[in-house]
Amino acid sequence: MQQIDYPDFQEAEILLARPSGSLAAYREKVAGMLAAIRQEGDTAVRRFSLQFDGYEPARVADAAFELAEARLSPALKAAIQQAYANIRLFHAAQKEELLPVETMPGVLCWRRSVPIERVGLYIPGGTAPLFSTVLMLGIPAQLAGCREVILCTPPQQDGEVHPAVLFSAALCGIRAVYKIGGVQAIGAMAYGTETVPPVWKIFGPGNAWVTAAKQLISLDGVAIDLPAGPSEVAVLADAAANPVFVAADLLSQAEHGADSQVLLVSDSAAFLQAVQEELTRQLATLPRRELAEQAILKSKALLVRSLEEALHWVNLYAPEHLILHAEQAEQLAGKVVNAGSVFIGSFTPESAGDYASGTNHTLPTGGFARAFAGVSLDSFVKKITFQQITEQGLQRLGPTIMEMANAEGLTAHARAVELRLNAL
Repeated sequence: MQQIDYPDFQEAEILLARPSGSLAAYREKVAGMLAAIRQEGDTAVRRFSLQFDGYEPARVADAAFELAEARLSPALKAAIQQAYANIRLFHAAQKEELLPVETMPGVLCWRRSVPIERVGLYIPGGTAPLFSTVLMLGIPAQLAGCREVILCTPPQQDGEVHPAVLFSAALCGIRAVYKIGGVQAIGAMAYGTETVPPVWKIFGPGNAWVTAAKQLISLDGVAIDLPAGPSEVAVLADAAANPVFVAADLLSQAEHGADSQVLLVSDSAAFLQAVQEELTRQLATLPRRELAEQAILKSKALLVRSLEEALHWVNLYAPEHLILHAEQAEQLAGKVVNAGSVFIGSFTPESAGDYASGTNHTLPTGGFARAFAGVSLDSFVKKITFQQITEQGLQRLGPTIMEMANAEGLTAHARAVELRLNAL
């Protein structure tokens, strides 16, 4: 990692900049593919699947779900089921009770959460089958009561969807699984084909091609979950932190890919040196060493004068994941204002949130945590407001409405109230 000692906040924009990864280079090609899918449907999806991935797109047969369960070890099935239970419990607690509010006598307002009826989930299958993402997206969709949930994912080299993906999908009540990846999956779900039904909102991570496709279909009125890019973690650590744990946390994020983002901030020079040494030692044992090493080489370690200053740096960075390795971790956590998800204390690894603690791992990246939240139950519902006014309520409220409408020059608005009041 590149170490910067006592950086100046005036240099924050440069020091905290993510490596540029413009999607402009992909948009023209992706736009052409999406247009073809919209016009040709399954024919275009099949053509692109064979051209780019070398397999025939198809819906997964019902029998494959039972076969998938039989192929998984009891230990992995138990782990997935435990993760399912934890994630479901956490997200179920996010349900809002109906709370009618009488804003004045005779004027009643309330808000109701209504499920988005048709949603699509995209699950990458590239270098790792992300069956954990099936749980993170499928569980809140299930709890929200989405009427139709479809899932697209590229198959493995043998042409089959990974059994853990199918097992996780079945737990979430998802049986409409399609062996389609990349731009063609996003296009098929956005516009619909003879085989794949169109949806109204698409969720899930992906590479630059998928990200560009999601951005473009959102311009056509299909909603997407949130802005997403390369995965990232920031670690704030004091002199008492364990460098072995911190190095492991940094590498657990770096192994996602060469474009993963890693930031370490500490008030101890000796600690930063210990972490650098530990990174070298642990990297040597990683199967995905090459990817992780590339990410680490582009990452930064900041030596600051105090933990308060460290906290200011991580709030400026607005990381997807923030790990607090400090004796005062709980107090520091209360001052975090920009982060996708926060991990408090030395025994709370980011891996817990990725898999099984219960929180969602679909989070904003690239600094979007300044304004966006991660996926939750709310992501799968619309909140519709209602109001009901009695005759007496309108008599009380009507003059206020008419005064404001007339002041804005909207006479018909005022008249809609006046006519009713005259009738009373």
